[in-house]
Amino acid sequence: MVLKEIKADKFRDMIRVASHRLGKNAQFVNSLNVFPVPDGDTGTNMNLTVQSGAKAVNEQAETDIGILTKALAKGMLMGARGNSGVITSQLFRGFQKSTDGKAVLTANDLAEAFATGVETAYKAVMKPVEGTILTVARGGAQAGLNAVKETDDAIQVMQAVADGAKKALKTTPDFLPVLKEVGVVDSGGQGLVFIYEGFFEGLSGEDLPDTYEPNESEMDEMVNAAHHQSVQSQLATEDIKFGYCTEIMVDLTKDVPNKKKFVYDDFRNYLDKLGDSLLVVSDDEVVKVHVHTENPGKVFAYGTEFGQLDKIKIDNMRIQHETIVEQDSDEEDVDFAVIAVASGDGIKDLFKSLGVNRIISGGQTMNPSTQDILDAVKNSGAKKALILPNNGNILMAAKQAAAVADIPVGIVPTKTISQGMTVMLSFNPDGDVDDNVAEMTEAIETVKSGEITKAIRKTEIDGVKIQKNDYMGIVDGDIKVAQTDLIETTVATIKSMLDDDSEIVTLLYGADTTEALANQVVEDLNGTVDDDIEFEIHAGGQPVYNFLISVE
Repeated sequence: MVLKEIKADKFRDMIRVASHRLGKNAQFVNSLNVFPVPDGDTGTNMNLTVQSGAKAVNEQAETDIGILTKALAKGMLMGARGNSGVITSQLFRGFQKSTDGKAVLTANDLAEAFATGVETAYKAVMKPVEGTILTVARGGAQAGLNAVKETDDAIQVMQAVADGAKKALKTTPDFLPVLKEVGVVDSGGQGLVFIYEGFFEGLSGEDLPDTYEPNESEMDEMVNAAHHQSVQSQLATEDIKFGYCTEIMVDLTKDVPNKKKFVYDDFRNYLDKLGDSLLVVSDDEVVKVHVHTENPGKVFAYGTEFGQLDKIKIDNMRIQHETIVEQDSDEEDVDFAVIAVASGDGIKDLFKSLGVNRIISGGQTMNPSTQDILDAVKNSGAKKALILPNNGNILMAAKQAAAVADIPVGIVPTKTISQGMTVMLSFNPDGDVDDNVAEMTEAIETVKSGEITKAIRKTEIDGVKIQKNDYMGIVDGDIKVAQTDLIETTVATIKSMLDDDSEIVTLLYGADTTEALANQVVEDLNGTVDDDIEFEIHAGGQPVYNFLISVE
């Protein structure tokens, strides 16, 4: 069978089968998260992201491919969960840009669309890391571009993309030393391979096995490993290096003297040299810029070369004084919203007592989508907002929501519940967004975060031997203790977190734990640690973790 044009019915088949295939293999992708806790969710996040895109395509009655890809991209964008989901949504945002206005897709169109998707995804990530889903996407796209030189059959090109992605997936350990050491592939990259295999099956009609089942030796290799460096930890930018948070919106349709042609890459590259934390979002009519810089005047002047400045904003982050705030004088003032992601009734109550006025249910076992976060911002009724993700895998979705929000939204890059609670002590409701982000981000360093949970498999990580059903003590992302007894594990973990500056230990006991057990932990610690250390116990009600611990 040779297919020279992909029409709407075939494209719908591609999306439908890809969504089905990824859904069937989501738990396998989760299992590649080799950290042996029951919260590996890369597959779940990617699955929900693709499902959101598939739903948007199903609701679209048009038959032009360009309209369907636009629906797909928008659906994925708003449904994106976790970093893998956000990056996947960016791949298909680029795919959509390449196919805009096309009624059908040729083999060449298909190859170029994948290539444009890779370009878009790399640009969306401020510090791209090889050995991740990005590497797999690039390998697939390059294979497609090579194939289209030899054939005009879209099925052969799609097969080349899928095969190229699988080949690139095998190379991911070569880019991250810890992966190479243990022979583990990237979980997000594996999820993308399932998507591309679904595309191929939808185009060709060839039936592939619904699910991939690794043999015992393959699974042993996957789980007997150190936890690989996550995308979000590579991408985090927590230090402000430039003093002025500067935002502009340029109306590209307006005439200005000596107007220049807008070229996205050139525009972005120029601004990238002026500072950091750069975000440039554009379409045919408007470009919106956010950058931290020492020279906001240069940003303004550059923007006026391409059109009329519609909106401008500067925050002086060093002296904690707002120089210019974008406001609508017709709106009444509303509260400064702080939005936190949390799971567990006790934890939610604690956040509210600290000044958080809106909670998004989620965290370790369910990452909220971009749309979930954006809805919370809109429903807050606020003129400005802060988001506390409280989980590293929610950071990118939060940033994506902030980028499209109608009000200024800051992200405090909290990765644990303990960090979220600590930073709330630095929140200034009378301050501006960027000053609060700076102050609260700095406060993250003052707390150590611990978690106690049960291992779901046997493995060895950083010299710690772990048996299935052992209790593990995890401190700031590293497994420090693994024992069979919950109390002994918790006591040993807390002791490993203490130093000469430690003053307060807070224990949040989970849904499957009791206050009596928490009291037993404190009793066992008394007399063995500094008498000046204070202990606090609260009912957290969180799933997955028996105890969440903070040491300040």
